[in-house]
Order: sequence, then structure tokens, then C-alpha cells
Amino acid sequence: SPARQADTAPVPPRPDLPVGAVVVGPDGRELAVAANAREALGDPTAHAEVLALRAAAAVHGDGWRLEGCTLVVTLEPCTMCAGAAVLARVGEIVFGAWEPKTGAVGSLWDVVRDPRLNHNPDVYAGVLEAESAALLREHFGR
Repeated sequence: SPARQADTAPVPPRPDLPVGAVVVGPDGRELAVAANAREALGDPTAHAEVLALRAAAAVHGDGWRLEGCTLVVTLEPCTMCAGAAVLARVGEIVFGAWEPKTGAVGSLWDVVRDPRLNHNPDVYAGVLEAESAALLREHFGR
């Protein structure tokens, strides 16, 4: 019956949170760009930062180390992404909007500045904050 078919129709994936990340090399060259793909890929680790760090490491030429590189992201990284940036040895993290619920670069936690870690990238927060926050407000307004 048509009603029965509607019950078994595949559910379309939810749109991903509009977060973008770019990794810039020490020479200013763009190494990788990524957007959140957690919903699209069904992968809880497919945050923009992780995808960009993976892609940048593949082209940077120093194995997994991204020393001297800058991670730029529209939203304050979560604990997973902040930890990945520390482990990748990025030199700087630049982000736009603060994330008071899950942010790990100063809001809820400050993973990247923990002196117990063997690497602490420089942080530049609130860069283009209003523009970055507007993207998120638009997403949640839909």
C-alpha cells in the first residue's frame, strides 16, 4: 500500500553544520579546504577541521606534522578537533565564532593552551566572528 511504502522510504540526511576549515602552509599557500561532512558521510569524526588536517598532511610533505601551518575555521574547535590540531603540531589556530557549548579553545575548555601538553599552538579567536556566527544562525533558523 502507498502508506506502507512511505513508512519505509529512506530518510534524507540532515544538512551538515556549516563549518569550514582551511589549512595554510608556512609559506602562505593553501594546503587544504574542507567543510563539515558528518551527516553526509555518517562519520562522527568528519568535522571540517579533521578533514582539512588530514588532507593538508597528505600534501604538506612532512608526514603528519603540520608545523608552521595555520588552521583557520569558522567555529571554535571542539575537543576532538582541538586535540587533532595539537597532535598535528599546527603553529596557529584562527577561528571565527565562539562555541560556548562544546568549544575547546577557550569557551568550555582550553585544550590547546594546556601547559601539560607537548605543543601549544598560538590562538587568534573571534576573527570575522559576526560573519561566522551569521552562517550558523541562518542554518539553525531553517
